[in-house]
Amino acid sequence: MLKLPVSLASRLSAALLPPCRRTLTYPTFSRSLSTRSLLNLKRRRFDKEISRPAAPPLKPAIPDVVVTHLGPSNDWYPHYDRLMPCPSENTIPRVEHLVSLNGANVVDFICKSLHLPHLYVVDLIHFGAVFYALVCPNPPPTATPQQFRLFKEVTDPAILKKRSSIRGKTLREAQKTFRVTDPDQILEAGTYLRVHVHPKRFPRCYEVDWKSRVIEIADSYVVLDKPAGISVGGTTDNIEECCATFASRALGFEDPLITTHQIDNCSEGCVVFSRTKEFCSFFHRLMREQQVKKLYLALASAPVPTGVVSHYMRPAVLAPKLVSEENEEGWHLCQLEVLECIEVPWPSANINEAHGIEDSGWPPQEYAYECKVNLLTGKTHQIRAQFAAIGAPLVGDAMYMPAAAAEMANPDINPFGRWRRQHGGSLANDETIEAWIAAHGKEPKLGIGLKASHISWGDGKFSYEAGAPWWRQ
Repeated sequence: MLKLPVSLASRLSAALLPPCRRTLTYPTFSRSLSTRSLLNLKRRRFDKEISRPAAPPLKPAIPDVVVTHLGPSNDWYPHYDRLMPCPSENTIPRVEHLVSLNGANVVDFICKSLHLPHLYVVDLIHFGAVFYALVCPNPPPTATPQQFRLFKEVTDPAILKKRSSIRGKTLREAQKTFRVTDPDQILEAGTYLRVHVHPKRFPRCYEVDWKSRVIEIADSYVVLDKPAGISVGGTTDNIEECCATFASRALGFEDPLITTHQIDNCSEGCVVFSRTKEFCSFFHRLMREQQVKKLYLALASAPVPTGVVSHYMRPAVLAPKLVSEENEEGWHLCQLEVLECIEVPWPSANINEAHGIEDSGWPPQEYAYECKVNLLTGKTHQIRAQFAAIGAPLVGDAMYMPAAAAEMANPDINPFGRWRRQHGGSLANDETIEAWIAAHGKEPKLGIGLKASHISWGDGKFSYEAGAPWWRQ
């Protein structure tokens, strides 16, 4: 078994490892390493400590197991049983990288390597939290010399030539990862595994009356009024607790719904799912040709002028999304049109609590501002980032509200802000960009002031409206 560190480039799919790792070395069958990414540690914050029960001493799964403790000896992983019932709070993310040096059943190998119960590993596979590649991917630059040496051993050309499964494939093709879908899968010697031991959970799935969220059922598609706090089609480590899966079950469909487009987990409103591959391709073509019209209701914390708002967005995979009014080299144009902005009462504490809306450190006002927005380009977090950039972050947006407040208190903190351009403030460099990213908060747990209120295509022939947003209820 070979454990590789989480690279900065793959942080989208690989989560921060806990402070303590239990490293198991099997002299005869496998070898292991374990490290911790300090770069990830800077970017990840946890709002509170998660208590873990004291774990008993490890019992060897096979003879002659060497146990090495890294970090405080009392900092253990939690007790493992099953993934269900769904916890109300997410556990600290844990991702393990393994390489099988002998052929083995995937469940048995993970159980022995990570000391996890059999049914827990089966649950992980059902959730889509286990991935494999025929050949171990390249380690990141932060890997240790020993890790590079072990990587070279398992990817030695002389060894790879003997493997019939990778004949005719390039090394890059053999290193491509796929989901493990069958608990009975047999791992070939040299197979790489990535195990998301603590997948991100979505307890809201079990609270929603899914049939009541259906707007339209057609022969080839379904339109859903998506609830906040749930992903549309699943995450990297959880394809079970999502709108597509639960809506399919509620409607009694044998074939699961297919995702055609996305909105943020914390957003609610119109989402179109396909029932056929043909409609999915058709809808994707409409979106590429900008023939799908989307209108949003955004609850802003400050008034927003009507008209087109333009920014350029930094091409980065991870949030927060940084935007600038200037055309920075390589950045992508994002535009929206504010059609109207009306003054509405600021949501009461009771309404916020009922819908899981966080205050995000922004003091409650007498009024908020409901804006009807025509999304002209469809970038991730676009409305949220653009509204925050003009000083009107969305109510409850725990990621962008803190940054907007920090910029109001100290305009020079934003290396891409208007103040910098007008007053010659701090230049954008690695240090100032990291400081600006650090001013942002974490992703909201449930909802924010954003509703995908309308979607239409076919020159309005197919037009659908979502229900009232949470702040009007």
